Amino acid sequence: MKIKLPSSTHNLLSLIGATIAVISFLLILFLFIISHIFLSSGNYLGLLVYIVLPSFMIGGLIIIPIGMLIKRRKMKKSDSSTADWPVIDLNDQRYRNAFFIFSISTTILLLLSAIGAYQAFHITESVEFCGTLCHKVMEPEYTAYKNSAHAKVACVECHVGSGVGWYTKSKLSGLYQVYSILTNSYERPIPTPITSLRPARETCEQCHWPGKFYPNTLRHERHYLPNKENSEWDIHLRMKIGGTIAAKGFENGVHWHINPEVKIEYFSSGNPNEEINWVRYTNLKNGEKIVYTMGEDPIEKNPKNEKKIIDMTCIACHNRPSHNYMAPFDFLDQAISEGKIDEGLPNIKALALQIFEDDYSSSDTLSAVCAEKIKSYYEKENPQLFKRQKEEIEKSIEGIVEAAGKNIFPYMRASWKAYPNNIGHLNFPGCFRCHNDEMISVDEEHVISKNCNICHTIAAQGNPDNLAAATFDSFLDFKHPGDIEEDDWRDSYCSDCHDGLNPQ
Repeated sequence: MKIKLPSSTHNLLSLIGATIAVISFLLILFLFIISHIFLSSGNYLGLLVYIVLPSFMIGGLIIIPIGMLIKRRKMKKSDSSTADWPVIDLNDQRYRNAFFIFSISTTILLLLSAIGAYQAFHITESVEFCGTLCHKVMEPEYTAYKNSAHAKVACVECHVGSGVGWYTKSKLSGLYQVYSILTNSYERPIPTPITSLRPARETCEQCHWPGKFYPNTLRHERHYLPNKENSEWDIHLRMKIGGTIAAKGFENGVHWHINPEVKIEYFSSGNPNEEINWVRYTNLKNGEKIVYTMGEDPIEKNPKNEKKIIDMTCIACHNRPSHNYMAPFDFLDQAISEGKIDEGLPNIKALALQIFEDDYSSSDTLSAVCAEKIKSYYEKENPQLFKRQKEEIEKSIEGIVEAAGKNIFPYMRASWKAYPNNIGHLNFPGCFRCHNDEMISVDEEHVISKNCNICHTIAAQGNPDNLAAATFDSFLDFKHPGDIEEDDWRDSYCSDCHDGLNPQ
């Protein structure tokens, strides 16, 4: 039976709109059923079901009244007696049919829109949406995130946080990101620091509560020297995270920097991840202020720099909490400790470090070079070992490639070289950006010391077979492993020599 409708609906444009809307609705229904049968819709299918296809359906529905309006204007021109606005007469079957179709479809649409909007919100807030939608672009961040201590924390918990305002802001900034991906205009690597992040006090401190005082803790580091024996060198550090005992709270230790009773601010003329030129300490209890500079005061020289002063929060030091790209020297140590690289293969670490001295066009190229160089070395230098331990060599090559795959991403040019980690001071300036004996107060009465024992002391160090250990309430002087003069390291920063590849 043919359904009678007002004459204004009899036009090609409205027919096209109705066709688009119906087809989109049927596709949404079909894909929705499929996703629930297989229990996992996947990131792209969810995007299609709850965002893309509903957009087409709504677009089709909008086209229908546009077509009717155009048709009515044409009718008005040919017949001047036609009313300016449609006359809705429910006694007329045509209008009655149109009214019921409109009412029922609108109700269904509103219901589906509410469900779709809810699902779309959750999809755009999911880790998979953030990490896998733009696979090549976000692959480094997503991979590093999955191997971080925050792998169970959703991306939006830190990058967005709670509240409508920051959600809206993040989605608006995401529009430019979509544009840059579609036009292939995004930077490689993605520049940091990211200035649009929500303040750390509103994200990090929701879990890492500053009111929870942490006393000293023990840190065990295991390293392997790049020599023939891959000699193990261990170091045990007593990290002064908080006070000597928990009851003393922020009285001293590393986390004194975020003591609620003091305020630390800093200024950088360049990238704050790499350099700091000015520091201001304020005691919030008595109002005491101390300004430290390295030479000329940049704020006094140019008062406009006052607007660029940064409050010290967690991310001043913990700037790679979930997206840390380890340097080769470190990720090879980890792979050897895990047994993925055979410690017994002569010079295996030194060989692997040489591979990462060069840049590569792709991960496949890096893998191929790694296999070729290591196999050819053992085949040439020690043929008998190559035949006898071929399985161990193959396993070690796989271990090196796997470790590199978690930390080096040639396509995005993302690696430890591009993203300094400010925790510590080995491969990057880190702590020494301020603690360098050169940051002196304006009155020259105070200095931010470079003394290592401010933040940690050495409980034990050396080869496991001959480990030097301190008594409980004492500590050892640092002994640099390898071929280096006793005190040469004291006159420079660690990062002057350590670049993630060189052992010393």
